[in-house]
Amino acid sequence: MASALDNRLLFLLVLILFPLSVIAQTHDRISLGSSLSTSDYSSWVSPSGYFAFGFKSVADKNLFLLAIWFDKVPEKTIVWSANRDNLVLDGSKVELTSSGQLVLSNNRGQEIWTAQVTNRSATSAAMLDTGNLVLWNSNCGITWQSFNHSTDTILPSQILDMGTTLSSHVTETNYSSGKFELRFQTDGNLLLYTTKAYWSSNTAGTDSQMIFNQSGYIYLRQTNGSIHILTSGNIVSTRDFYHRATLDFDGVFRQYTYPKNSSSNRNWPAGSWSVAWSVPPNICMAIRDDVGSGACGFNSYCMIEGTQRPSCHCPNNYSYFDPNNTFKGCKPDFVSQTCEPGGSGEEPRPQFQMTELPNTNWPMSDFEQYNSTNEDQCRELCLDDCFCAVAIFNGVDCYKKRLPLSNGRIETGTKALIKVPLGNSISQFPFPSGSNGGKSDRGTLIIIFSTLLGSSVFLNLLLLVAILLPVFFNYHKILLKHQPEQATPEQNFLGMHLRSFTYKELEEVTDGFKQELGKGAFGTVYKGVLASNAGNLVAVKKLEKLVTEGDKEFKSETTSIGCVHHRNLVPLLGFCCEGSQRLLVYAFMSNGSLASFLFGSSRPSWNQRIHIAFGVARGLTYLHEECDTQIIHCDIKPQNILLDDNFTARISDFGLAKLLQVDQTRTNTELRGTRGYVAPEWFRNMSITAKVDVYSFGTLLVETISCRKNVELGLGDMENGTLTDWVYDCYKERRLHLLVEDDEEALKDDRRLERFVMVAIWCIQEEPSLRPSMKKVTQMLEGAVEVSVPPDPSSFISSIG
Repeated sequence: MASALDNRLLFLLVLILFPLSVIAQTHDRISLGSSLSTSDYSSWVSPSGYFAFGFKSVADKNLFLLAIWFDKVPEKTIVWSANRDNLVLDGSKVELTSSGQLVLSNNRGQEIWTAQVTNRSATSAAMLDTGNLVLWNSNCGITWQSFNHSTDTILPSQILDMGTTLSSHVTETNYSSGKFELRFQTDGNLLLYTTKAYWSSNTAGTDSQMIFNQSGYIYLRQTNGSIHILTSGNIVSTRDFYHRATLDFDGVFRQYTYPKNSSSNRNWPAGSWSVAWSVPPNICMAIRDDVGSGACGFNSYCMIEGTQRPSCHCPNNYSYFDPNNTFKGCKPDFVSQTCEPGGSGEEPRPQFQMTELPNTNWPMSDFEQYNSTNEDQCRELCLDDCFCAVAIFNGVDCYKKRLPLSNGRIETGTKALIKVPLGNSISQFPFPSGSNGGKSDRGTLIIIFSTLLGSSVFLNLLLLVAILLPVFFNYHKILLKHQPEQATPEQNFLGMHLRSFTYKELEEVTDGFKQELGKGAFGTVYKGVLASNAGNLVAVKKLEKLVTEGDKEFKSETTSIGCVHHRNLVPLLGFCCEGSQRLLVYAFMSNGSLASFLFGSSRPSWNQRIHIAFGVARGLTYLHEECDTQIIHCDIKPQNILLDDNFTARISDFGLAKLLQVDQTRTNTELRGTRGYVAPEWFRNMSITAKVDVYSFGTLLVETISCRKNVELGLGDMENGTLTDWVYDCYKERRLHLLVEDDEEALKDDRRLERFVMVAIWCIQEEPSLRPSMKKVTQMLEGAVEVSVPPDPSSFISSIG
């Protein structure tokens, strides 16, 4: 007790000796008109040379990040970046313009990023020894500073206010926004968050601050004066060591130190940052959520290595989706078992076996549990069940799992029994590309060739033919099995774990396609009931257009949504691919479409509309940033947002979705979408990005706020125009009551109403680069990120036109 008290007194003494306010320091003035380019390799350096601001090449030598880094550390560790989600090519530049704006332009002269200067324009800039880039006005006041716009790292002397968010990287070398966040909430609580919070400071209070002081301690200071210390253990001096605190790509928030003079710190690990403390202590065990994959990707499991860092591993006969990003998850190296007649599910025992993975569990993927069993019974139960991919046995109970497996981790006392095809656990010769040959196989080859050499030539030839013939046929089969382009459509869909229906089954399910729910550009949707469960309602979409076009739609939708799962997306349950028939089976949404909900006879409550707006934003954020493959919907509108039993918004109809690879940001494609929701770039022969969905969401958000259709005419001031044209006038003239038609519930919540309108205006900017990402849109709607004053949506285009 005395020791703990002494430590706290020492910490308070440190606070007194090192005041929280930023100590004045000298700086090298950067004058208006100064600029940096990717080609001149120059930078703006702080007075002591600790930090530098400029361009860093990342991933690809021709891609650049505008960043701040530790300049005297050999690794040049980056602590802040301006364009992490929009890298620029060689030939780009950043300039402190004559008008006092800090602007990043790409190699074509287009503005990519600008510092949002407050009050008056800047008259100079400086890179400080604290790692803070500041813009000064004529009165020496700060008009903008990088410390107010943190990415994933904070530094000593930095203060975070409530509502601030740090976002992790995607990987160690990919600086784009990742799936983990540190949120300093407006209630004073500090959270680490992915699909939900997995660590909390358990603090509360108004006007709290998170402070990284100049002694190297991080703590929360609350309005009543109380202090909640985050830093644990003894901290080395900031005089002799560099300090930073980073939310790493693996979801762990760590404070690092690095010696400023390596010769005076001979015992320090050479050339590396040392971890002073971190939270949570075990990320593998910290995340336990029924939504999302956990610390690692789907179908993988998480381990804490000797360095106390997590690593992600694939189970037997599975391999990484992306070997360069092991946190992305794993996929089976075989066609999964199915329950279809004539498929691998008809006779499971001769085709599948169980392999063991000790001390491993996926605790969130159960679909059936058996008590008081033994291991042999557990194996039999999984082998007899065509839905079962893995069984977990804990010595007493058996838990059957289906794919995808989530939240995998090492867990003592459990054993994973993994179902794989017979023969997959024993490598066979010859090996197809990507297979795992071992020493035993090389030994087999040695024996074969030794036998050949010890026999007569004639016998050798006979033996060689006898060996090579079955090997050739076996190899041919293996190649076919491991080449996805050779797989049939049914095999591809079965790999997604969707149910395959016959056309006759779906005729019975829909009672002869009797009850129509809706009609779209590519087909009609019918209500149905699965025979296996009288209460299990489904929506069956029958694609009726030309066969070629319907087939394209069919493949696009199944590829897009067969592998993604989120509470704000309509689940795809199955499909029918029989002759020319193409049908999709979805979960039934009992409360219809958002269009009928918003534009019906009665106005939905304000709280219901808020809940729906949050849901659509989160669903789009998932599609754009959290899927293994980015999905652009291309047709967001109220008719494509369905409402479940609890009026939760579910995004549907991915028929117009355009898939992008993870390393792509743009795609050129034909015009898609619906009038009134289509982004302007569709008509300008511009590259299409996820920002088209942001524009459509902005239109939908205005409709959700006002309960009016965007293209509806004859609404007073809005006559002969659209709702999105009118909304900026209502905002600028402070007449939001006209927008909501004196909705008392909305007007009482005036701050949120104004925030929602401002977010909508940012979304409908005609210039795509001005629109925020859907992740930032969600944060702004939730109040986690401040919403700046939006410009007139057409002002940017007008100014350059």
